[in-house]
Amino acid sequence: MELKDKGHIIGAAVGSGLTAKFAALGGADLLLALSAGRYRIMGRSSLSNYLCYGNNNEQVMTLGCREIFPIVRDVPLIFGLMAGDPFINLYDYISEIKRNGFSGIVNFPTVALIDGNFREALEAEGNTFDREVAAIKMARHFDLFTAAFVTNVDEARRMLDAGADVICVHLGLTKGGFLGAKTYITLDEAGRLVEKIFRVCRALKPDVVRMIYAGAVNSPVDMNYLYRNADCQGYIGGSTFDRIPMERSILDAVKTFKGGDDHTTVDILGAIEFIKQFVEDHYAEPLELRELAATVKFSPSYLSTSFKREVGLTFSDYLLRRRLDKATELLRQKKYRCHEVASMVGYDNYPQFSKTFKQFIGRTPKEFQYDI
Repeated sequence: MELKDKGHIIGAAVGSGLTAKFAALGGADLLLALSAGRYRIMGRSSLSNYLCYGNNNEQVMTLGCREIFPIVRDVPLIFGLMAGDPFINLYDYISEIKRNGFSGIVNFPTVALIDGNFREALEAEGNTFDREVAAIKMARHFDLFTAAFVTNVDEARRMLDAGADVICVHLGLTKGGFLGAKTYITLDEAGRLVEKIFRVCRALKPDVVRMIYAGAVNSPVDMNYLYRNADCQGYIGGSTFDRIPMERSILDAVKTFKGGDDHTTVDILGAIEFIKQFVEDHYAEPLELRELAATVKFSPSYLSTSFKREVGLTFSDYLLRRRLDKATELLRQKKYRCHEVASMVGYDNYPQFSKTFKQFIGRTPKEFQYDI
C-alpha cells in the first residue's frame, strides 16, 4: 500500500460480502473484516462485538473466507483480530490467518476502547493492550501488514515499537444515523487529539502511515478538516460506508414507494453537514448563519448551539479557520499577490485580512509568503 500523490488512503471496515464488493468498487485501498461490521449488518450497534454474542475470531474468519474472498480478490483484506481470545495460540492463529489469504491484521476489538472497573477486571484476566501489541509484533514476523488502533500517545508509542505499519487513532463509535453514537468528542477536539498522537509518530517513525477511524468524523468535509489540521494521511470508516448510507437510502426508498413522497429525511446532524459543505464550496462569499438556518429550516439559535456542540467551534470560527487555511495554501503557491489572496478568501478589506491573518497565523500575509 502506497500513498498516492496528493492522495489519501481509504479503508472500509466491512461486515458482509455486499459491502466489501461495493467498497472495493468505490475505490477503497484496503478492507477490514471486523465483527463490528457484522453486527451493523444485523441492525445492531457496533458495540455488540464487545458483548458475549459470538466468537469474534471465528466470525471474522468465516466472513473473510466465505463472503469476501470469493468476490473481492484485488483489494487487501485485513483481519480484525481479538488478541485476548483465551482459546487461541497467537502464533498458530496468526499463521492460520496468513495461510487463508489475509493481507494483515488489526487489533480489533481493542481493549483501548474500554475503561473503568471493567477494563481493570479484563486486564487482571490477561486481556491487556500488551497482548495486542504482541500480536502486531508477531504479525510482522509473518511479514503481514499491520494496522494498530490506538487512543492515546502511550498506546501509539508501544505500537510503533512493535513495528506497526499504520497507526490509526480510533475516535470511538461513529456519530450519525439511527444507531450512531450519542456521545462523542467534537471535530475540533478530535483534531487536537489526533495531532498530539501524530506528532509522536512523526518523531519516532516518520514513515508510519497515519490514519483515523470514525468518531466525530463521518463525512468528506470532516476528513478534509483533519487533513488540513492534523497531518492525517487516511481514513478508515465502518458505519460511514455501510450503516449510515443504508439507513438513509432504505428508509427514504420505502417511504417514497409508500407515500409517493421523495422528500429525504433531514435531521440536525444532516443540517450541520450541509452547512460544513456549503462553507467548503462558498467560503469566499459573504456567509451568515441566519440565512443558512432558513435554508435548512432550523432556528438560528438552535442551529448555532448545535453547530458549536458538534464541531467544537462556533460557525464564525469555523468559517474563519477555513478561510485562513485556504489563504495559507494560496500564499504558498506564490502565484498571487497578498491582496488578491484576501479577495479570493472572502475579504474585500485587505488591512482587515492582514490584521486577522497575523492574529491567528503569527505573521502578516507578506511575511508568511516571503518566509516560505
